[in-house]
Amino acid sequence: MSTDALIPLRQTWPADCVARYRAAGYWRGETFPGFMRRRAAESADQTAIVAGDVRWTYAELWQRAETAAAGFLALGLQPGDRVIVQLGNIPAFYSVVFGLFRAGLIPVYALPAHRIVELRHFAAKAQAAAFVAAAIHDGFDYRTLARELEQQAPGLRHVVIVGDAGETTTPPGPGASWHAFDTFRPDPSRLPAHDPDPQAVAFLQISGGSTGLSKLIPRTHDDYLYSFRASNAICGIGADTRYLIALPVAHNFPMSSPGAMGVFYAGGTVVLSHTTSPDTVFTMIERERVTDLGLVPPLALLWAQAAGKTTRDLSSLRVIQVGGAKLTPEAARRVIAGLKCRLQQVFGMAEGLVNYTRLDDDLDIVLNTQGRPISPDDEVLVVDDHGRPVPDGQPGYLLTRGPYTIRAYHNDDAANARSFTDDGFYRTGDVVVRSAGGYLTVQGRAHDHINRAGEKISAEEVEDHLLAHPQVFDAAVVSIPDTHLGERSCAFIIARGERPRPPALKAWMRERGLAAFKVPDQIVFVDAFETTAVGKTSRKELRARLRAGLLEQDNANAPGASSDTPDANNNHPGATRR
Repeated sequence: MSTDALIPLRQTWPADCVARYRAAGYWRGETFPGFMRRRAAESADQTAIVAGDVRWTYAELWQRAETAAAGFLALGLQPGDRVIVQLGNIPAFYSVVFGLFRAGLIPVYALPAHRIVELRHFAAKAQAAAFVAAAIHDGFDYRTLARELEQQAPGLRHVVIVGDAGETTTPPGPGASWHAFDTFRPDPSRLPAHDPDPQAVAFLQISGGSTGLSKLIPRTHDDYLYSFRASNAICGIGADTRYLIALPVAHNFPMSSPGAMGVFYAGGTVVLSHTTSPDTVFTMIERERVTDLGLVPPLALLWAQAAGKTTRDLSSLRVIQVGGAKLTPEAARRVIAGLKCRLQQVFGMAEGLVNYTRLDDDLDIVLNTQGRPISPDDEVLVVDDHGRPVPDGQPGYLLTRGPYTIRAYHNDDAANARSFTDDGFYRTGDVVVRSAGGYLTVQGRAHDHINRAGEKISAEEVEDHLLAHPQVFDAAVVSIPDTHLGERSCAFIIARGERPRPPALKAWMRERGLAAFKVPDQIVFVDAFETTAVGKTSRKELRARLRAGLLEQDNANAPGASSDTPDANNNHPGATRR
């Protein structure tokens, strides 16, 4: 596939907005390769990345990025080509990504948990020319996944494997050519003479996928750099910061809020953990004198509980950020008490808007809100069902636009029509309450989806997979509150003929190549779904009724019941639960 055949990558703000954002100093004409080149020159011997026994200085990171850039271009990739990157929490993630930036190529971020269903979708939507993955990560062989992808993504020309120098030959038969990342060699003559246009799209990030498979989010150099540069000022990130990342590095939260990119911009040190186990992580905090970290609520609660029993010295911690899902006030209290450091709540989205509680906010604000926006030019509307603004203190739907919030998804006209107003506001899908001081408290989602430990799951997508099973007549997937995960998924199923066994049904879904976190935690069989007066089923109303009925039954059975546990064998009126 030639570059000419690619659907153009665009993210366009109106001319008056561009002028205003530049005049305000939000957009400074910086680029990813430009800032890392500068950082490597100014902080050459400062440690950029620590991962176990591996330590890279900024000079080493930049040298590895330039080597990667030359290697990618030597394959025949052209500036503007899109490259899916599926790597875990390893230093090579950053040498690959900055190498792609340096080469003028466009990373498309996939998570390690994604499987062929998601990757095939990303490859088609982005028109990906290459796929980069680890040979084996957390016991999973991504080479097998790459072989599936090359057969199902005709435009894919190259597969690059990290961490296995033996994978240097193309497997027999048609498909992409295969290369070992470790064999890339420096070649300055191949590198572009100029950095990209600061207003050009730098990469494609994935949405939470609340209405089907994830949408692709084009972020520009100017807008994304502003978001983490401004986050640094709010979050107190500097050259002395030692920031631990245990969440998947390709997530927007550990990428830029302020995340690794913010820390690199400031000249601090990123400490990578391949596990979220408190025992391992606490050892790293003690050894590396970690000052800051970001977690989703279930992990924050787990770590806070474990901190009370550890013998490790955690006194270096200054700030723990919690985001990805709402942190309740009681949970916030437990996190502060357990980890004995300052808590900063974070509420944001890969599409743009990010809110923080400030480090000098009083405790009531930190416990009870999810913060206020980064920028004075973040425009926030809270509206009712008819699009009319509601008074502060009243719940409504959150809409936003600003200097780092996108105006359109890539290659998705239908999603753009749903998600953006004619005057450029992004419909976030969140229901919030705004205070007189501009702080937001998240009430929930306008659309039915599951936020499972920070992983966004589309009910519609999971239902579609369930309906493909020969013994499933119909299915409705709902979110259920869960004390550990925030929310868990429950699938209500009408069987076709004999009811399938729930463990077998779950195994079948995993075999379809679906990410494991999307497989329903709980399955409830019902005889029928209620319909509207005209015989139609409103999925939104149906999910609401099913969720309400299950919660009512769980509350009734609360004393001594085990209904909090996925797969509990409790009875439900007219239903069988597994």
